Amino acid sequence: MKKLSIIIYPNPILLKKTKKIKNHLAPEIQKLIPQMIEVMKKSNGMGLAANQVGKFLRLCIIKEKEQNKIYILINPTITAFSRKKVVLQEGCLSFPQQFFSISRSEKIKVRFLDEQGEKVKIKAEGLLARAIQHEVDHLDGIVFIERLKK
Repeated sequence: MKKLSIIIYPNPILLKKTKKIKNHLAPEIQKLIPQMIEVMKKSNGMGLAANQVGKFLRLCIIKEKEQNKIYILINPTITAFSRKKVVLQEGCLSFPQQFFSISRSEKIKVRFLDEQGEKVKIKAEGLLARAIQHEVDHLDGIVFIERLKK
C-alpha cells in the first residue's frame, strides 16, 4: 500500500462527499486507520478525515489531547448541536499555516462506529466538539473556510 500524504486545498477531492463504510472490518479499512493516525501525528494535527488522504470513506480520527485519547469515528453523524456558538481560531492540515476564526457549536452529540464496529454515542464539548465538527464537515465535502462569516 502506498504511503499516504495530505491533500492540499484547492484540490477538488476535498469538496466531495465521502461514502458510508459498509464493512468496518475490511482489511483496507483496518490498514487505513493506523496509517491515518501516523500521518496525523507526523503532521502534528488534531484530526484527519479520510478524504484528506484521498480516500472517499466516511472515516475520521481525532486526538483528544487532555485525555490523550484517539477517537476512530466510522460513519459519524452529529445528532445534536448546542445553540451556544463559540468563535475560535481553527487550522487545517489541508490548509498549511492558515488559521481563521470559525463559529461552531460549543457542545454536540455524535454517534459512530469505533474500529471494532461497536456503536458509540458521545457528548462532546469544547475543543473535542470543535474537532469533530471540523472533521465531519470534511466528510461532507465542506472545508472550514466555507464556515467563515459572510
